[in-house]
Amino acid sequence: MALTQDHLDKITANMPEIGRDPASVRQRIEAMEAVLERGFTMPIINREFGLDFILGLIPVIGDIIAAVMGTWLVWEARNLNMPKWKIARMFGNIGVDLAVGAVPFIGDAADFVFRSNTRNLKIIRKHLDKHHPETMVIEGEVRR
Repeated sequence: MALTQDHLDKITANMPEIGRDPASVRQRIEAMEAVLERGFTMPIINREFGLDFILGLIPVIGDIIAAVMGTWLVWEARNLNMPKWKIARMFGNIGVDLAVGAVPFIGDAADFVFRSNTRNLKIIRKHLDKHHPETMVIEGEVRR
């Protein structure tokens, strides 16, 4: 059975709208960063870690998957029309994380110190705070 345009229109009509406004983008990137960097807490040392660290335990493939997931933050930044130099800096953060993560054992330990997704979130937040101040979040509530 081939999909016709009518079928596609029905499918997309039932899908929720993904907000492209800066406030929606901010919520998505903050949620993704939390999953990648702060989703869990390690008992005893009480240190937060995320999916980036867990995937990093799988040699090579895990680091590549984590880098691809981190690249999604850069994609969202590009959709915000951020300057190319900021986009390049974000790719640099992911590249450093990928390169260091490829080193066995040392890379896994480095994921606790060098959190590329947190750094990239900081770059995006700074841009949003300057160019879209209505998206700023103060004490868990959106400031309007």
